[in-house]
Amino acid sequence: MASRTTAPVLTTDRLVLRAHTVADFPACCTLWANPEVTRYIGGRPSTPEEVWSRLLRYAGHWQLLGYGYFLATDRATGELVGEFGLADFHRDIEPSLGDAPEAGWAMLPQFQGRGLAHEALSAVLDWADQSMPRTVCLIDPDNAPSRRLAARLGYTEYARAIYKEHASILFERLSPRPR
Repeated sequence: MASRTTAPVLTTDRLVLRAHTVADFPACCTLWANPEVTRYIGGRPSTPEEVWSRLLRYAGHWQLLGYGYFLATDRATGELVGEFGLADFHRDIEPSLGDAPEAGWAMLPQFQGRGLAHEALSAVLDWADQSMPRTVCLIDPDNAPSRRLAARLGYTEYARAIYKEHASILFERLSPRPR
C-alpha cells in the first residue's frame, strides 16, 4: 500500500473515525489509564509517556504505511469512544503475523455493549478491503467479548501462540472483495 500523510475520515451512523491529533492526548491518556481497557492489552494502565509514544506510532503508521489507527468519537457529542485500526508492530511472535495488517481496538467501558465496536471496525475493514486481501488480529483467550466481535467481523482462528509470556489466539480475515 502506498504511504499517505493523512488518514481518511470514516463516518458511520453514530461515529466519526479520524486521525489522532496532539489535542487528543489528554483523552487518550484517560482511555489508556483505564484498567478495564488495558486488562487484556498489556495487563496494566499506560503512563502518559507510553500514550505519547503510542500517538507518535499512530502518526508514523499513516505516514510510512498508508494505514493506521483511528480515533473514534461519538457523532452527537464528540466524546472519545475508543481507538480502532490497523497496524504493523513487527511483533516477535511465532507463528509470524506476516505482512498482513493487524486489526486492533480499545474502547472506553461506558460505550461497550452498544454495538459501537462492531460499527467502528466494520467501517475500518470496509475501507481496508479496498486494498488489503488479509488482516489478522491477536486476542487474549480470556477476552471473550473481543473473540465474539472478531468472529462477527469474519475473523477465524488460525493459530495459538505465546506473546510476551501470555497466551494469545491469532485470527485472520480474508477480504470479501474479489481481486
